[in-house]
Amino acid sequence: MSRYRCRRRDAIAGFSLVEALVATLLMGMILTALGAVTAQWLPGWDHGASRLQRTELLSAGLQRMTDDLAAAEFISPNGTTAHPLFDGSELSVTFVRTAIGPNTRGGLEVIRISETADQNGPVVVRTRAPFAPNDTALDHLNFSDPVALLHAPYRLTFAYAGRDKVWKSGWHGEELLPQAVRLTIRDDATDRTLAVSSAITIHAELPADCVGPKKAAYCGEDASMKTAADTNSPIDGSRR
Repeated sequence: MSRYRCRRRDAIAGFSLVEALVATLLMGMILTALGAVTAQWLPGWDHGASRLQRTELLSAGLQRMTDDLAAAEFISPNGTTAHPLFDGSELSVTFVRTAIGPNTRGGLEVIRISETADQNGPVVVRTRAPFAPNDTALDHLNFSDPVALLHAPYRLTFAYAGRDKVWKSGWHGEELLPQAVRLTIRDDATDRTLAVSSAITIHAELPADCVGPKKAAYCGEDASMKTAADTNSPIDGSRR
């Protein structure tokens, strides 16, 4: 009687070999199903996360460029040149702005935003150099502190507009700064222009000498326009 009770107690207390095998089989089936589901949604999740990261980097890089360009200043490269230090093409723009940031010492710095290439394709890079007036400023500046602003597959092109509001692909040796700079960003894979493309208005267009009311009337205009204005003015000097 006691031996029968012992066997019965052992049968109730544990699992048989068949039950253990069935439990293992069920666990394997569950893990297989979970693996199949994970394999289906994981690539989509990874693609979405990568796309979100690219969008955030694109937004940050575009914001950096717009802030720089909006702060461009009318600074001549030397004391004998009247036009500002501003040189722009479709893939590059160089200008002067007030230095700002945790690693700057104040003063002015020359900013260059241009497209270059790395092992992954085209990349838009921002570099800077201290501003020092000289005769060949752009030829001898040592640009440093490169910061990647835009990576492939995105491509960036610049356009410039003056007082005539006509967009040009270049701005070289002009007497004035452009009134606006257009940044066109497209997807190189699809050649589609992105909606984040925008235009920036440059705050400073004339040199500081043109701030005075008497100089501002003709500053940056041709001598012929000044002569015509003087001819049309009343003889007694009164103004309407």
